[in-house]
Amino acid sequence: MIEQSSIVTMLAITVVFFLILLILGIRKSYKLKKENDRLNALNTSFEDDDNKPYTDFTEGHLYQNNNSSTSKE
Repeated sequence: MIEQSSIVTMLAITVVFFLILLILGIRKSYKLKKENDRLNALNTSFEDDDNKPYTDFTEGHLYQNNNSSTSKE
């Protein structure tokens, strides 16, 4: 038969194990929230770029001005 002290010991080990998992989960959640706040603050600086008007980048020398309306025949 299982003694009462061994049952208490097994329960204590189980409680300690799940307590450690709970502490690690809370710690990870705190770190993720902190990282999310940091990324949200960084994201607001990119929103300013979205409000800028579009500029045509194909006028550069790499495209040899194929967008112009002049055609050579």
